[in-house]
Amino acid sequence: MTTDAQRTAPSARGHDPAGRSRLETFIDAMIALGQTGQVFGEHGIGKTATFFSHIARAHPEATLVYVPAANLTPDDLLVGAPVRDPRTGELVLRQLVMSALKPGRPFVLLIDDSLQAGDTIQSQLMQIACDWTLGEHDLRALGCIGVFLTDNESLSETSARRGDLALLDRMVTMRITANDTSWRRHLAAKYRRWDLEPVFSVWASLSPGLRALLSPRTLDHVLANAQEGFPLRWGLPLLDGERLRLVERDPDGRPGPDRTAEVLDGIAEALGVPDPATVPDPVRQVVRAALRNRWTVLLQGPPGCGKTELVRQTLREGLGGDPLYFSLPVTNVEDLCAPVPSADGTLDNLLAARFTGPEPKAIVWDEYNRPKDKAAFAKLMEITQEWSLAGRRIENLRAQIAVQNPPYHLGRKLLVSRNNIAQASRFTASLTVRPEDIPANEWLIERYGADAETVLEWWKHDIDDDGRAWITKRTLERLIKLHRHGLPLEMATVYLGDGEYAPVPLTALIDRLRGRPVTGLRELARDVDAWEERLRRAAERSDEGGDDSDVVHQIIANAELSQLKKHRAAVTRLVARLPAKLRATYLVGASERQQRFWTEVFTTMRR
Repeated sequence: MTTDAQRTAPSARGHDPAGRSRLETFIDAMIALGQTGQVFGEHGIGKTATFFSHIARAHPEATLVYVPAANLTPDDLLVGAPVRDPRTGELVLRQLVMSALKPGRPFVLLIDDSLQAGDTIQSQLMQIACDWTLGEHDLRALGCIGVFLTDNESLSETSARRGDLALLDRMVTMRITANDTSWRRHLAAKYRRWDLEPVFSVWASLSPGLRALLSPRTLDHVLANAQEGFPLRWGLPLLDGERLRLVERDPDGRPGPDRTAEVLDGIAEALGVPDPATVPDPVRQVVRAALRNRWTVLLQGPPGCGKTELVRQTLREGLGGDPLYFSLPVTNVEDLCAPVPSADGTLDNLLAARFTGPEPKAIVWDEYNRPKDKAAFAKLMEITQEWSLAGRRIENLRAQIAVQNPPYHLGRKLLVSRNNIAQASRFTASLTVRPEDIPANEWLIERYGADAETVLEWWKHDIDDDGRAWITKRTLERLIKLHRHGLPLEMATVYLGDGEYAPVPLTALIDRLRGRPVTGLRELARDVDAWEERLRRAAERSDEGGDDSDVVHQIIANAELSQLKKHRAAVTRLVARLPAKLRATYLVGASERQQRFWTEVFTTMRR
């Protein structure tokens, strides 16, 4: 029995006269008939959310037992264990069922991502779907009033297709599109500050291919970023390291025009909000937003730029304590949870101690795209997608931040795994982080003082963009340490093999560290009278300034805030002699603290 709920007109909302979506109507019918329901639809169209909201509203006597099949291991549902027979007192082998299937009240069982489970799990799921049993347990006797399986049919996201007619003949199957779920109602309730009808009109005007890319889930993320004043593109997922582009393919498979900017501009206009290209201090801003709004965030950036440390520091400030930290290359399933028999004869899961307790929590998933194995990543996916572990909600979990490297860096492939669109679209905000987005320079200066200032001046002024890409903040710290111990600086750079190091000349750095004549902010402040006179003469010759003006401007523009504050008096005198158009650039893209500093400097100048 198959019903095809696909639509040709995107404006058809798929609701019955009572206001129920077609999926909600299907859910009610299958529960009334006692039939297993199978639902296929694209990722991110609101299938799971519709089940949660509708069961709670239409069947308040029942609870929804949600089982994410893609994240299951064979021992999660059913396991054999020795138990004491109450009649004979002997030890016997019994099949223990997961404790969630004995909630003590009527329940509806939703098996999500049912085609993404492994072979062993598939066998267990098919027994449930066909007979409403699991091992020796009758689910109806446990209180089950409905069984549903959901998934996306795309082979790029699933591990199997069902072809056994004996199985297929036992289920009622419905194919749906976004027009058959209640996602519009949920978004309208979530973002009450806006009238979303114009946004829905923008979405409905897109072709079917573009609507599939800009799924309701992704649209939700775009709206969430707009609400925080962030770039709307942060709501688009990073798929295999690249930002999703709204490009529809021609009938012959060739990509058509990229409509990403056009569509996002249309959404911003419909909302009446700006769509900034970026925001100051983006990493700290998005982490703080994650804590406020209970977001899952993905940060992707080159190795060694300080992403993880900045995330941990920002979370520590927001929580008042350390976040939970997991490095995926060394994280096992047993580090997260483990199944154990319980006293009531069910299979329970013990959570790692760090996940328990009422205190506010945030999780950092470091090296997110380098998991140790599939089993560990499956458990991780349950946490990032459902904010639960082994079906148990993690108490007071306020944010999750995943940190990863891109697939390629400096023309070299990194050993990272691929993802699919269903996985990638789970993050509310996905950022590509640049080294300049990480204020690691201030940390280096605070820790290493004048040596750090010297090394940073070399990094900013003496090497090109390619060189700066090779010399990460992590490498800068090694350069400082080796200099202090009198070791060759070359050893601090990346070793490529066969006697070859990163292709970055170090002669200028060696000269600076040996105290040979150079010009930095310290030198400007030390000889401020002479430099002020040079700037005065340059201003007399031209309103645009001269070479000396460019030198001073570059040094001041590249200085860290702590350096500017240290030499505030000299900076104020010199900036007053610079052309107005150069002064104006100091406020562009500046953080709140930097803007405050420059406002104070400009106010002092006017006095």
